Amino acid sequence: MEIMVLKELAVHDRPREKLLEFGAENLSESELLAILIGSGTPDFNALLVSQKIFQFCSNDFKKLNSLTVHDFEKFKGIGKVKAVTIKAALELGRRQVRKEQSNQSPITCSKDAYEIIKDKLEHLVQEEFWIILLNRANLVVRKIRISIGGISDTIVDQKLIFKHSVNYLASSIILVHNHPSGNLKPSQADIEVTRKIKSAAALFDIAVVDHLIISEKGYYSFADSGISNLF
Repeated sequence: MEIMVLKELAVHDRPREKLLEFGAENLSESELLAILIGSGTPDFNALLVSQKIFQFCSNDFKKLNSLTVHDFEKFKGIGKVKAVTIKAALELGRRQVRKEQSNQSPITCSKDAYEIIKDKLEHLVQEEFWIILLNRANLVVRKIRISIGGISDTIVDQKLIFKHSVNYLASSIILVHNHPSGNLKPSQADIEVTRKIKSAAALFDIAVVDHLIISEKGYYSFADSGISNLF
């Protein structure tokens, strides 16, 4: 079987090009690790090497973080320099998470959520959909952009929402999107997508605790309004 090198993949399938076009938050963990690996072997490109590592770790971040430089070197295509680079990157991520969690307060109300996400959304001319992932202590684990749309709507892929929620072991999530028009009133489509996501999240034992609509005029909270008995 012929193995494709990364240069032979379609542009949208190359991790580096994909990151530049769509942002790091829209790459899979394997794609992010492949960027650190850089190049693989004649038999396995960097993406395949990365996938092998995640398969070995059963897609468990705790196990990935526990791997030593020597452990990484056991994978074909990973030498000492690459192993050290991967270990250093993982440690940077761990330290950033610890620092953020030590400095933050738990999210206790809609205003708390609004204050930590408004800078990313309130001045945009296009609509975007984000999620805020929370742990059991209601501390923010990640803020992730799910989609970018036009001036009046954006497509929400529920699979991406739950992929990130499960990967980061979120206990609850807050949905967030903006209205470039400044109108903070939720549309019927906003209500329906909230209902669908909340219903699907229950299957993963993940609580959807709010949905915020943000504009330059402020924000609207589904939870505060009790809209359609969703919250």
